[in-house]
Amino acid sequence: MSKKIYMFAIIISSLLLVTACSSKSSEEKIHDHLEEAINLEEDYETLQGEIGELELQEKEIFNQIVDLDMEQFDEIQKKSKEAVELSNQKQEKLGEERESIEASEEEFVQVESIITDLEDENVKQDAEEMYEIMTNRYAAYYDLNDTYQTSVEQEIELYEMLQLEELEQEEVTAHLEALNENYEKIISLNEEFNQLTAEYNDAKRAFYEASDLNVSYEDETDE
Repeated sequence: MSKKIYMFAIIISSLLLVTACSSKSSEEKIHDHLEEAINLEEDYETLQGEIGELELQEKEIFNQIVDLDMEQFDEIQKKSKEAVELSNQKQEKLGEERESIEASEEEFVQVESIITDLEDENVKQDAEEMYEIMTNRYAAYYDLNDTYQTSVEQEIELYEMLQLEELEQEEVTAHLEALNENYEKIISLNEEFNQLTAEYNDAKRAFYEASDLNVSYEDETDE
């Protein structure tokens, strides 16, 4: 095959690809973006499990530290350093988790301009409601991630404090109270995120059904 014919074949292939994409309905284009957004959250689900395992390990070490007295200060220091390492790993996983959600959002927001092209007003209304819910879900996640990151920083500060031989009990107590307050925020924000996830799944199902898309629907974003 000559270079000229080869280039012509590439051009034809590209034109066929563009034609195939442009022939899709607005509903189908939205579907593709929605499913790709969910695929991009696969790392998030994996990281959630890894973070949960780190949480369990850290809790076990914290309980061990609490059971020690100052005569075992060397062991307290050792355990505290182990806990700091676990917290550092959590921080890294939280960063990776956020990147996964950001990639998902970047894909998802592309549907906004396509929604305006929908001709059926009922379908458009379903799509707009779905879009708003998912936008709120992303916002809730960022609040959750920010609060979680703050709590991890507080954990690291606590374990570094416990490595100091001269330490006031009042200082530790105040730090624990602030940490527990953040833990309560995390629980609340996580509940909000999960609720919005469930609402999004329902809204997406409604959009697919209204669009008459032949889709095998699964609740991909259940967390």
